[in-house]
Amino acid sequence: MKAIATITGIHHLALQANDFSATCAFYEALGLVPFHSWSLPEFSITHAALLKIPGTDSYIEIFDKDAQVAAQGRRRNAGETPVIGALLHLALSVKDVDAAYEHALSLGATSCIAPNDLSLGQPPLKVRNALVYGLDGEVIEFITMLEK
Repeated sequence: MKAIATITGIHHLALQANDFSATCAFYEALGLVPFHSWSLPEFSITHAALLKIPGTDSYIEIFDKDAQVAAQGRRRNAGETPVIGALLHLALSVKDVDAAYEHALSLGATSCIAPNDLSLGQPPLKVRNALVYGLDGEVIEFITMLEK
């Protein structure tokens, strides 16, 4: 099957924040840079923002808790843990997995999987990774390739 359009990268991943300001501050403290913000009353969007991953053309898009945006599955109820859908986690490339993990914890994230080394498949792809739960329950993976 021939590709009609060439994909050049991932533009953004979108999150719906319980506390818009706190979630933006969390990702900014992880190193993302504010790029653009807006509101769209016709979609009940009071606050939305794109935060850029430095050195890339990739972003994290953050919406306020009442925004009516396209999403998979149903919205979680108040106090409920996130509902599992097809999107499983957000993976961020980092130079130092351990430092990124500890920094995220210091910003209010909670541990999911502590830093560890993995050997994936044959021939082995060696990576170091760690996972945390972000402020809104999203799973964030910090990963670096050790060798190819």
